Amino acid sequence: MTQKVAVLGTGKIGEALLSGMIGAGWSPADLLVTARRPERADELRARHGVVPVTNAEAAKTADTLILTVKPQDMGTLLDELAPHVPADRLVISGAAGIPTAFFEERLAPGTPVVRVMTNTPALVDEAMSVISAGTHPTAEHLAHTEEIFGAVGKTLRVPESQQDACTALSGSGPAYFFYLVEAMTDAGILLGLPRDKAHDLIVQSAIGAAKMLRDSGEHPVKLRENVTSPAGTTINAIRELENHGVRAALIAALEAARDRSRELASGTKD
Repeated sequence: MTQKVAVLGTGKIGEALLSGMIGAGWSPADLLVTARRPERADELRARHGVVPVTNAEAAKTADTLILTVKPQDMGTLLDELAPHVPADRLVISGAAGIPTAFFEERLAPGTPVVRVMTNTPALVDEAMSVISAGTHPTAEHLAHTEEIFGAVGKTLRVPESQQDACTALSGSGPAYFFYLVEAMTDAGILLGLPRDKAHDLIVQSAIGAAKMLRDSGEHPVKLRENVTSPAGTTINAIRELENHGVRAALIAALEAARDRSRELASGTKD
């Protein structure tokens, strides 16, 4: 934890990462941040004790650079960084859809690049971060990346060819659950419940179901069957979900998200 880590383009996810790292034992003095607006940088320093720097200073000083800008801004950032990034710097990208080759082509030959897709539960230290190596990272680079992102949740290594699918499934995944909770809340109101009570019922049911999925080791089909008694309320609800094509709609939605991730990657090369 003595290495200096810089988070470039520190938005909500970047700040959550800083907070998690500090909670895990990193010294704020070893954490550098950059932000487009000076007042944002000052806010991060006041809140976390981290060190605001310019992008060039971060590239020259930090051992690890975590790039958290939007995908459409990544090319511009790399143009600014490239003259200042030595080949021994670990570069971690958190931009959806952009392959490690995009970075390797713009940085010094041999620069280790790791691609990470995390998600918004990083804000509550329950992220799912998916890690893929480019051409040059060592086992130590990957372990260091896991240590950083493990401060805000769980990590999983996958081949880079699976990153677009992971983006669709877990990167965008929280939004699907929020959408489902929104719809179920509306249904609860339609059934006569006040909004706040419907919300509490659904959220606690979601938390309990997630813990059962995580801790029981049972297949989701088995857990669902345990709730589904013959001719009961649950099977009638499941029948309606199937009649309305909810399963097929979810599959189509994730395919659309995956395809958009691929489009974002293509767009960075234009």
